[in-house]
Amino acid sequence: MHTVRRYAAGAGRSGGAVRVLAGLALVVLWSSGFVGAQLGARQASAITLLAWRYLITSAILLVGCLIVRPCFTRAEVVRQIVLGLVCQLGYLVPVYLGVQYGVHAGTVSLIAAIQPLFVAVLAGPLLGERGNALQRIGLLVGFAGVLVVVSGDIRLGQAPWWAYLLPVAGVLSLGSGTLLGRRWRASSFLMSLTVQTGTAAVGMLVIATLTGQLAPPVTPGFAVAAGWVAILSGLGGYGAYLLVLRSQGATAASSWLYLSPPVTMLWTWLMFGDRIAPLGILGLFITAAGVLLSTGDLRNLRGRISRSGR
Repeated sequence: MHTVRRYAAGAGRSGGAVRVLAGLALVVLWSSGFVGAQLGARQASAITLLAWRYLITSAILLVGCLIVRPCFTRAEVVRQIVLGLVCQLGYLVPVYLGVQYGVHAGTVSLIAAIQPLFVAVLAGPLLGERGNALQRIGLLVGFAGVLVVVSGDIRLGQAPWWAYLLPVAGVLSLGSGTLLGRRWRASSFLMSLTVQTGTAAVGMLVIATLTGQLAPPVTPGFAVAAGWVAILSGLGGYGAYLLVLRSQGATAASSWLYLSPPVTMLWTWLMFGDRIAPLGILGLFITAAGVLLSTGDLRNLRGRISRSGR
C-alpha cells in the first residue's frame, strides 16, 4: 500500500512538472511570434510575412503527415478547417492589421489580455470546466499584472477609432476557437495542426495575392524573419498551444498566455535593446503569481512543501 502511494505521489509530481514545462514552452514559443513580427517589420509588410510564415509551416507539416499518415475522419477535417480560420487566420490578421493602422503595441497587448477572462467566463457553462474561487482570483491577478506591464508603455495613438476594434475582433476569434477546440478534440494532434495551418496558408495566400503583397523581398533579413515566425511561432507556438489545450483545458491554456506580454518585453530588451520600465518588472511577478493561482500549480507547490516537511 505504501509503495502504491509513493508511486502515485511520484507520478503526480512528475505530471505537475510536465504541465509546468509545457506551459512555459507555450509562453516562450507564443511570445516568439511578437518578437518575430518586430523582426520582420523591418523587412516587409505584415501580410507578406504572415503569408510566407503559413506557407513554410504548412509545407513542413504536410511532409510530416505524409510520413506518419495519421488516421482521421472527414468530420474531423471539417472541424479543424473551422478552427484554422478562427484560431489562426481570425486572430493574427486583425491583430497585425491593427498595429499596421497605428494601434500601439502596448494597447494591443492590453486588449489581448482580455482573452483568458473571455475563455474562463465561458468555459464553465459551455465545457463544464468549473473553476473555483482561487482560480478566478488568479485570473484577475494575472489581468492586473498585464495592466501594470503595459501601463508604462501605452501612449496616445494616432489610429482611427475603428482600428482599435481589429485586435478586439482577433482576441474574440481566438477565444471562440479555444472553446471550440476543447470541444472538438481531434484524434491526431499532427493532423489537427496541419489542417489548421494549411487553412490559414490558403487564406493568407488569397489575401496577399489580392492586395499585391505576396512577393517577398529577396534579402537575408526576410529569410531569417520568415524562418523565425514559421518554425518558432508557427510550429512551436501553435503546437504548444494545442498541446496545452488538450492536456490542461481551455482555462489553463489561456491563463498561460498572460505571461506572453512580459516575456515579450524581456525578449525585445535582450534582442533589440528596448527599454524596460520598472513597472514592467513588477508586472512580470504579478502576472506569474496570477498564472500559478489560476492553473493550480501554486496549490500543488504548497502541498509538496507541506508534505516534505512531515
